[in-house]
Amino acid sequence: MAAFTPKKEHRFSFGLWCTANRGRDPFGEETRDRLDPLTNIKELGKRNVYGFNYHDDDLIPFGASLQQRNKIIKETKKIIKDYAIVCSMATTNLFYHRVFKDGAFTSHDPHVRAYALQKVMKNMELGAELGAKTYVFWGGREGAEVDAAKTPGEAIKRYRECMNFLCAHARRQGYGFRFAIEPKPNEPRGDIFLATAGHVLAFIETLDDPERVGVNPEIEHSRMAGLNTYHDFAQCMEAGKLYHVDLGAQKPNRFDQDLRFGSEDLKETFFVVKLLEDHGWAGTRNFDEHPYRSENEQGVWDFVEGSMRSYLILWEKVKRFNADKKIQQILKSVHNSDPALELLMGRYTPEGAEKLKRHSFDPMALSKKRLPYEELDQRLQELLLGVA
Repeated sequence: MAAFTPKKEHRFSFGLWCTANRGRDPFGEETRDRLDPLTNIKELGKRNVYGFNYHDDDLIPFGASLQQRNKIIKETKKIIKDYAIVCSMATTNLFYHRVFKDGAFTSHDPHVRAYALQKVMKNMELGAELGAKTYVFWGGREGAEVDAAKTPGEAIKRYRECMNFLCAHARRQGYGFRFAIEPKPNEPRGDIFLATAGHVLAFIETLDDPERVGVNPEIEHSRMAGLNTYHDFAQCMEAGKLYHVDLGAQKPNRFDQDLRFGSEDLKETFFVVKLLEDHGWAGTRNFDEHPYRSENEQGVWDFVEGSMRSYLILWEKVKRFNADKKIQQILKSVHNSDPALELLMGRYTPEGAEKLKRHSFDPMALSKKRLPYEELDQRLQELLLGVA
């Protein structure tokens, strides 16, 4: 249906590492040929994708000469113009090369930490040149399997020093980046520092430039920790720290499956879409997920189109939920208002506290009010199933 056809204004984006994923896993070799980054960007542009994201090594092969680098950058800029696609986010691969086997920013070796900073600074320069507005940090190797090997407090201190360094460098260079730290509880390390959105929110407040830094929560990573993604996204948004999002699907408490968006837990995913769209969130709707290992190249593009289509279908369901008179009637019935009491509770004053202490409540009467959540949930379920 035309209503579910993606447009640039929908602000969908994909990581180049997603569509270029070759189907390898720890127990099997690649099942697809390598997709070169320039073709990757073109194919995304053809499908009305708004933006692409990249790691430095996704776009410029590790160890490439300056001549190779300049050639790729020139061609990338031409594709960006020809296919009306933007570079929406940049990030650095600080996890693949063996030099980062025990961390990048949290490595015991100062040479490794310094190399990690150098790698980020070089890619920040490229990201700014390509027009990226957001810079993401995923500390995939910032963790441990052996607790005796690292002192968490010392590791977090090193993490902070590196983030402070890069914030200062971005400010000095005039880069307009907003930094977003991406939490993940485990994999590839047994335990990863800054494991959840809550960890990242707390860490940000200890930085020298907390305004520059926010959170990049991911559906899969929240569900790996057994958490509710909707709640994670909402807490980051309420704190003014939802700087980037990663969409996909995941069965709870499994390895990082990176399944196609909407293929698991439709209710929770529905509320993620509702949160973003009801609040008119200005960021990209970014998909960080992988096509199934069983697919060929055509399947990769089916996966891209399916992800966007599923988002648009859920967005349509959100509109129907918001317009459903009975659903809205139920919601209105459970949302009470008492301006006088809310004024007392909203901001502490000694006088207000005394009034609240003297106020008469009837707990039994309050407890008897019906909260028709069963009916509300059933109506949502029927809407999602296409009955309502």
